Amino acid sequence: MGVPAIDTQGGLLSRRRELAALEQVLATARAGSGAILVLRGEAGIGKTALLDYAADRAVGFRTAGVAGIESEMEFPFAGLHRLCAPMLGRLQELPEPQRDALSVAFGFREGEAPNRFLVGQAALNLLAGAAEGQPLACLVDDAQWLDEGSMQVLSFVARRLMAEPIALIFTLREPEDHLALAGLPELIVEGLSEPDARALLTAAVRVPLDPVVRDRIVAEAHGNPMALLQLPRAPAELAGGFWLPGRCPLASRIESVFYQQFRSLPQDSRRLLLTAAAEPTGDAGLLWRAAGLQEISVDAAAPAEAAGLVEFGTRVRFHHPLVRSAIYRRTPAPDRRAAHRALAEATDPHLDPDRRAWHRAHAATQPDEGVAVELERSAGRAQGRGGAAAAASFLRRAAEVTPDPAHRVTRALAAAQAQIEAGGADQACTMLAAAEAGPLDDLQRARLERLRARLVFSRLRGSDAPRLLLDAAHRLAPLDTALARDTLLEAFGAAIFTGRLSTGAGQREVAEAVRAGPPSPTPPRMVDVLLDSMTSLVIDGYPASVDALRRALRLVRQEPASDATDADKRWLWLASRVTPEPLAPELWDDEAWHELATGAVSTAREAGALAVLPMALTYQAAFCVHAGNFDTAEALIDEATAISEATGGVPMMYTSLVLAAWRAQESHALDLIEATVNEVCARGEGRSLAVAEYATALLYNGLGRYDAALAAATRACEFEDLGFYGWALIELIEAAARSGQPEAGSAALDKLTERTHASKTEWALGVDACSRALMSDDQAVDTLYQEAIEHLGRCRIAVHLARARLLYGEWLRRQNRRRESRAQLRPAYEAFHRFGADGFAERARKELLATGETPRTQTTGNLAQLTSQEAQIAGLAKDGHTNQEIAAQLFLSPRTVEWHLGNVFTKLGVSSRRHLRSELSPAKPTTPITSSGRSGPKTPHKTAERKA
Repeated sequence: MGVPAIDTQGGLLSRRRELAALEQVLATARAGSGAILVLRGEAGIGKTALLDYAADRAVGFRTAGVAGIESEMEFPFAGLHRLCAPMLGRLQELPEPQRDALSVAFGFREGEAPNRFLVGQAALNLLAGAAEGQPLACLVDDAQWLDEGSMQVLSFVARRLMAEPIALIFTLREPEDHLALAGLPELIVEGLSEPDARALLTAAVRVPLDPVVRDRIVAEAHGNPMALLQLPRAPAELAGGFWLPGRCPLASRIESVFYQQFRSLPQDSRRLLLTAAAEPTGDAGLLWRAAGLQEISVDAAAPAEAAGLVEFGTRVRFHHPLVRSAIYRRTPAPDRRAAHRALAEATDPHLDPDRRAWHRAHAATQPDEGVAVELERSAGRAQGRGGAAAAASFLRRAAEVTPDPAHRVTRALAAAQAQIEAGGADQACTMLAAAEAGPLDDLQRARLERLRARLVFSRLRGSDAPRLLLDAAHRLAPLDTALARDTLLEAFGAAIFTGRLSTGAGQREVAEAVRAGPPSPTPPRMVDVLLDSMTSLVIDGYPASVDALRRALRLVRQEPASDATDADKRWLWLASRVTPEPLAPELWDDEAWHELATGAVSTAREAGALAVLPMALTYQAAFCVHAGNFDTAEALIDEATAISEATGGVPMMYTSLVLAAWRAQESHALDLIEATVNEVCARGEGRSLAVAEYATALLYNGLGRYDAALAAATRACEFEDLGFYGWALIELIEAAARSGQPEAGSAALDKLTERTHASKTEWALGVDACSRALMSDDQAVDTLYQEAIEHLGRCRIAVHLARARLLYGEWLRRQNRRRESRAQLRPAYEAFHRFGADGFAERARKELLATGETPRTQTTGNLAQLTSQEAQIAGLAKDGHTNQEIAAQLFLSPRTVEWHLGNVFTKLGVSSRRHLRSELSPAKPTTPITSSGRSGPKTPHKTAERKA
């Protein structure tokens, strides 16, 4: 392949690195595997030219492309629709749930807001289907200007391309960024080398240049091809070979050149280009209808095309996005409004009411209630299609064009709430300021304060949020009792989250406000039951609140999330199902924990709940850690992390910290803990700090470094963090007993028994007996350990059962009862080794050696070679699920499932699905991986070195 010497359109000079990367992406897709590349660089650096090069080199490919348009960012899934438009003939081939989700997202039909995962799965399968006959190249230009929904779905697709012959190439302008693309393979497109820049400038300039001026242009262009090609065209800046450099940013100077070219066109050509710049879809039919309304003739197109600014065809395409932005931004506002007015009149109100409302809003010269009403309706439709950001944008604009001050306040508050929920913090601040400037009644003032407090918490998660939410609840109490109690629960959540780092209102103050505030209604909502039980825990103490907590937990287990109100749903998930360690482990109720953990993931998957599925997966992973299913937990964590990254969320580190501590990979665990501590201290996340300290204590107890474990456990127990406090007490008691600090251990034991005696579950009674045995020095020790093993053997918490056996075995050996100690140490060692709890396994191994027994080497054969995802797929295939069913559950394409199964067959040495049943039989160590009411598929334990 030769490298182009000079390309005066795009500046493809000596782009060997970039061209080689594009060739590799295309070759990978041509060979049958997915390939992704993100090209990043400043405006004019040549990204679009590289994308065009990829299109030219994609011989034998089917190509599909879309360019992000800044003015179209408000329309949900608009970019995805344009990319998929050539493939929509395959829509009927998709499974019905995916077909319906994509149809609603694209506005083909009405329905409930589609979940992003179903839309993403549908898009993935649509693209995969289009690539069946020939490889597919998807080229996405100016990704920073795609609407949020499209970007999230394309990121979802990009992270799941494995066995599909699809090349997906993005360009992204710097310094713009997009969290959805974080972590994908990327290449920074840099400026041309100085010799190439000189060559391009010489080819572009037709007048003599003084060498000093030429060198100055080359130096200030920094190798930017667009600058080298366009800046010298400015007649005011280049005369007789002498050039006066500007001081404004490079992109702005390039826009100035384009605008000067635009200004040199005839008036009708300028009006036509402005109308095209105001119409983001490039719909030629709509443009010419709008042009006709402005009495612009078709002859106006020729001068614009001759100037190289635009191409007119079935679609309208500007030479470069800077051409569009230069024309639209620098044209006087009255002319822009005239263009939008014509476009609004030319848009069919029945076929595209949202775009018509958008143009009408931009054409308005003064507030207009009719426009505001249309925008409100558009917001509702956008919300129905799953476009939260678009809905917020429509509501914001509706508030801006509302003439009546009172109505403007109402709409501004609605817009602020929508912006908060869509993650638009800056826009929410603007809307709150707009609402505050209007005539607020008492309820609106209180709602404004609540929204401002929620915004503070969502942006900073700092210690100010509980106080602000509590103040808002006080103001709401005499005006709206239900909303006041909702806000109190929000304040509770913020106080629990900030924990020991709270500098404002803490849990105690919030609980006292609940007791002093409006009572729970009859019958109580889910919110009310949770709020009252949490208040009882803080004020009345653990023993007195157990019954209330159990009632709340029972209600959560009995009432499906789908039957709750919208407000209840939010708190059902937050307080009961997807917080890392909620009520069930606080009550030592392993059965409820298992039920809620499995049900949370199942429900989230079925609903496609994008925001909560990562939390649900993390919650289930935490249970799996305690059940000894470390590999399953790791697979769930990996899935949760991938989803968070794909959607721009922040991965939850709770379970990752605890799993790393159990695995006792000291360097990795400590690095993870240190990074977490630094991050959460800066944010004010006291609860996460407690988890980090608990994980440190667990790590050091496993490694037998009890002084360090005691110090960390003591810090963890300085504050009674929900869910973790009892676990931290267990670590403190063992560390104190082993390091000769009986007073610290006794104090911790008193606090633990207060909880375990009130709970009285098998799990609680087991850890209680084990901890009391550690702190005893009399004949009761033997009996206590036996009780602990008996109780823990009847619950699902396998790691604590193994620890009880280890502690009992250690004690028996010190009593010179070697044979009896082996009977406990042997199963403890085997369990820890099977789990992957290397620190505790090594403790058990050394104790066994001390009794004179050499532990047998544990092996699991070829099963250990499977990755976590391969194990998941193998388990589902063993249970009889088809490739399509597996793909739907794991959000993959059927072809990727087939590819993974091929790897599984090779690693296990089998040739078909029927052989998986014997390889993954119950006789072999397996763990559940799914979350339905029935028994789920199994995935093998890996006790050898884990593989990625």
